[in-house]
Amino acid sequence: MQQTWPGIKEEDDSYWFSDQSNYNHASVFWNAAREGLLANGSCIHAGLRTRLTGTSFQDYENDVQQGFMQIEVDDIDRWGVEGIAERILTRVGTEVPVYLSIDVDVLDVAFAPGTGTPEAGGWSTRELIRILRGIDGLNVVGADVVEVAPAYDGAGEPTAIAAAQIVYGVVTSMVKRGLEVADNSKVKLVSKDEL
Repeated sequence: MQQTWPGIKEEDDSYWFSDQSNYNHASVFWNAAREGLLANGSCIHAGLRTRLTGTSFQDYENDVQQGFMQIEVDDIDRWGVEGIAERILTRVGTEVPVYLSIDVDVLDVAFAPGTGTPEAGGWSTRELIRILRGIDGLNVVGADVVEVAPAYDGAGEPTAIAAAQIVYGVVTSMVKRGLEVADNSKVKLVSKDEL
């Protein structure tokens, strides 16, 4: 749920240009796509709400160039949680291996103030959890939750609690799918008591 921004280029005549400037928290997917590490045509950015930076549509064009489908945060009002989950499942399918990266600032700042990039207008924790439950048929092989900044969290630590619940939901979804696959293949699961 991050954007695919290219790094700063030397021809941009930027004071900030360096070889390292191409590698930052906003360029991970840009670089991965350029290196052929992503399945072009099955990637999605969901929960987008940042409007354009600068005077062009380059932010959106970069996403399209890299083969990302875009789901705006406001689309939840049109399609509902189920509609968003359905679009994700339709786009990705249930067989291709999926790496799920969840940027906690997809949540509205009211639910996740403890992030380095707070922005109003995001999804609620409940909406995101319902979307994740709706896509539990995905073949998730790895995941992360990023942008949690405990130093900015408030009393009760709502961001940390939301992130923990998100991780719990993703991991249980992965386990559930693994058990279903094992059950369907009639593989006998063996448990071992370490005590």
